[in-house]
Formats: sequence, structure tokens, C-alpha cells
Amino acid sequence: MINRRANAVWKGTGKEGVGVMSTQSTVLDNTQYSFNTRFAEGKGTNPEELVAAAHAGCFAMQLSFLLNEAGFTADELNVSAVITLDPSQGAITKSALVLKGKVPSITAEQFDEIAHAAKEKCPISKLLNAEKTLEVELVA
Repeated sequence: MINRRANAVWKGTGKEGVGVMSTQSTVLDNTQYSFNTRFAEGKGTNPEELVAAAHAGCFAMQLSFLLNEAGFTADELNVSAVITLDPSQGAITKSALVLKGKVPSITAEQFDEIAHAAKEKCPISKLLNAEKTLEVELVA
């Protein structure tokens, strides 16, 4: 078992309050978050942005493992993730992954198949109870 830890501290009301988040690795170290960083545009981070980063990173690494199992090594896997939060539902409803990959000697069909398998096997994909989409582009 592997355990990773993060901590959040919130002070004040939901709308006027402020918080900080820290991670075990200290990549986030009392990083500010607030109503504005979550629901508008403010300086700091927010939970959905962190979930997007986690999904993009997890998917890229999972895809790399699956490509290696199939005999391929990526020159580059560029993955973006957009998390959709529906405040009326109080839920994350979607994570949209967009992949651009440069993988020598692979066909577009092989790349697409392996990428979709990675989307299903990625631990963060499994965690998210939301629609998950994937756009795949193999670049030369």
C-alpha cells in the first residue's frame, strides 16, 4: 500500500473565507485557495484544478506503462485535463482528457486503442464518478 497525504485549512465563511493547502511533498506549501479561485478567477489554486492535474498526470503515466508493455516508447505524451464542476449539482460531472502523443513506429489505431485502455486503467479515472472523455492525436 502507498499512502499520500495532503492537508487543508479553511478559515471563515464559504464565500468570504480563505484556506491553504499543503502536500506531503511540499509542492503545495500553504498554497492559498478561496471562493474566487474556485468559482471565479483569483490567485491561488482550487480542488478541481488539482484533480485535473492529477488525472492528466496519472493518465500520462498509465499510458506510458501500457505503451511500454506493447513494445513502444513515447517521445512525448502531452495531456491536458478539464474538470467540469456543476455547482447546481454540487458534483464534478466530467473530466475531458486531450492527448497529443509522439510515439515512434506506432499506428494511429494502435495508439488510440492503448490510450483508451489507459483511460480506463488509470487509478484517478477509477476514482472519478463522472463522465470521462478522451481525444487522441498521434503527431509525427
